[in-house]
Amino acid sequence: MIRMKWPDWLGRDLTLLFAQRGLRSFTQAYLIIILPIYLARLNLSATQIGLLFTAAAASGALITASIGLLADRYGRKLFLVLLSLLTAAGAVVFALSTNYLVLLVAAAASTIGRGGGAGSGGAWGPFYPAEQALLAAQASDQKRTTIFSAVSFIGVITGALGSLAALLPASLQQAGLSLPEADRLLFGLAAALGVVMAVVVLPVQDRTRRTAQPSAGKPFWSLSRRTTGLILRFGATNFTNGLAIGFLGPLLVYWFNQRFGVGGSELGPLFFVINLVTAFSYLTAPRLTRALGAVNTIVLTRGASVVLLALMAVMPAFLLAALFYLLRMVVATLSVPVRQSYLMGIVDPSERASAAGLSNLPAQVASSGTPALAGYLMQTIALDLPLELAAFFQAINTFLYYVFFRNIRPPEEMAAAHLQGPPEGPDAAG
Repeated sequence: MIRMKWPDWLGRDLTLLFAQRGLRSFTQAYLIIILPIYLARLNLSATQIGLLFTAAAASGALITASIGLLADRYGRKLFLVLLSLLTAAGAVVFALSTNYLVLLVAAAASTIGRGGGAGSGGAWGPFYPAEQALLAAQASDQKRTTIFSAVSFIGVITGALGSLAALLPASLQQAGLSLPEADRLLFGLAAALGVVMAVVVLPVQDRTRRTAQPSAGKPFWSLSRRTTGLILRFGATNFTNGLAIGFLGPLLVYWFNQRFGVGGSELGPLFFVINLVTAFSYLTAPRLTRALGAVNTIVLTRGASVVLLALMAVMPAFLLAALFYLLRMVVATLSVPVRQSYLMGIVDPSERASAAGLSNLPAQVASSGTPALAGYLMQTIALDLPLELAAFFQAINTFLYYVFFRNIRPPEEMAAAHLQGPPEGPDAAG
């Protein structure tokens, strides 16, 4: 009889945090699919739907930054509970109301329809600052990247299952329900899962808070000089990444449709496969990081994803473009847990949520402002241009990441270097 060895680092609190990520990723994955379809079934115009998503993106950026500032002082778990209940409340509104203004407010105030893209596994959004800080508090420096890879793996696997749940409305229609009624049932399921998400994390211990009194004349949200400098560096790199995401993400399905004439029957299986394959690529990130170092891993995988994205844009056939997109997502997702772990490792534990929220804010602002420009460029200049621009901005992101962080090592790498002898270069993190 074969016995599976339970990881020695997986305690109760991590198990509960993993469970919440799984529930959230499952919910987000099907909401991101059914929400725009549901809005279209309500006969809303493309402009109205676009405005709703713009409002959600803008408010999401503000909520993320606010939670980053407040969670370190008032508790990370508190905000995970509140955000879960906001998700539940927003889903209830979508299930019960068809009034556009009511739905607009609900989308802006909750996390409905955000964070469920292929390969993401719910890794970003307003939950991000509090969740990342709680995960890092449960991890030793040596196991931190492993834990971030594991939670990403769980998020993407459950996200793949959630994408299949989006097929339920068509099945329920055969049972006699209308498609809008079937959609509302899935919103009701999201509301129930939001409550479960809140309950799941209640037992988690929130061990680290920034409880020290601020210096005289400084507000309570003021951060150390070192953390502020790191946030500025991360903010600059994340801004260029946000521009790339804005040019690529929202209109990628449209690009496939217009370039190759494919629809949901082709793209649905593609996104499902991407979720499954990238889930296992997450598990290789810790080993790669131990071999290359965090910054080198991030730079090399980002550089490879830039090349693959640029080549994808010029592929002559759908299957070739799909293959390059799959390879690009596998390579790109390798850096996700590494980047998250690296940020948590080099900032003070009491300022982790603030660093996560504020450093990610420029990416959210940039990504919310570029989809309209990408659509204009596709319509008036060249269909492939936004993809090439996305590759260009990710190339800048890769360069900046190397320039800013090549001499800043996380604690586990500094400890390993100490055992091997004195470092050859300066340590900018000190």
